[in-house]
Amino acid sequence: MFGMIPFERRDDNLFDIFDNFEKKFFGSTNANLPAFRTDIRDQGEKFLLEAELPGFQKEDIQLDLHDNILTIKAQHKEDSQQKDKDGSYIRRERRYGSFARTFDVTGIDEKAITASYENGILTLTLPKQVPVQPERRQIAIN
Repeated sequence: MFGMIPFERRDDNLFDIFDNFEKKFFGSTNANLPAFRTDIRDQGEKFLLEAELPGFQKEDIQLDLHDNILTIKAQHKEDSQQKDKDGSYIRRERRYGSFARTFDVTGIDEKAITASYENGILTLTLPKQVPVQPERRQIAIN
């Protein structure tokens, strides 16, 4: 029966005692929530943003653009069960999580942004706005 108990890591390492003091004293806060990792590359006329979202389905991801702010949200719900022949639980696990990050997209052509999701990587193509060059003209003197 003891083999069915999940392993739990403890933070009782002597070297980590001061690092963990604040967490244990004040409790965990939302400020330490993990965010998904992103890479942003400048490719001349566009930026390429790649966000790591493993385990999510395309339907779990939401992209929102408002006032030059791009928000990427991903929410995941998973519920798995294993029962014996009597209907009693042998194992039951639930996993819920949500992540969100925002990016300033000032200087981006918002109407031309495209997105794709494959193998846990969300790829956004963010074309840069073409700078408006002031026209030069000559004015005739009367």
